[in-house]
Amino acid sequence: MIQILPQMRILLAVEPVDFRKGIDGLAALCRATLDADPMSGALFVFCSRRRHALKCLVYDGQGFWICQKRLSRGRFAGWPKAESNASLRLDPHQLHLLLWNGDPSRAHTAPLWRRVEAAGIGASGAEDFHRKS
Repeated sequence: MIQILPQMRILLAVEPVDFRKGIDGLAALCRATLDADPMSGALFVFCSRRRHALKCLVYDGQGFWICQKRLSRGRFAGWPKAESNASLRLDPHQLHLLLWNGDPSRAHTAPLWRRVEAAGIGASGAEDFHRKS
């Protein structure tokens, strides 16, 4: 089963790919075009030329998983435009939005992680607190 976790590294291939490619063909694209190891545990997302389908490829330690979503009508409107980068890093919530045909570049959410100071204690106070404990 593919679980999309907050810690997961998600790479989106910006350029469309030939959807006749299977696991081996997409893994080769990861190495050649995205300069990434397909066996690293990252989830790779690919789009068809007409932008009506997506494929996801991930290695779980034992083998590859591949899944595909094809829209019954329309195209994936939020797919990023091809610019200078061959790949784009996505956060899990952005992938969920993309899978539901949303635009991940317009997702306004809080950062996934940020340092939270203890109430009434600054950074130096927190260090003193930990030393006394």
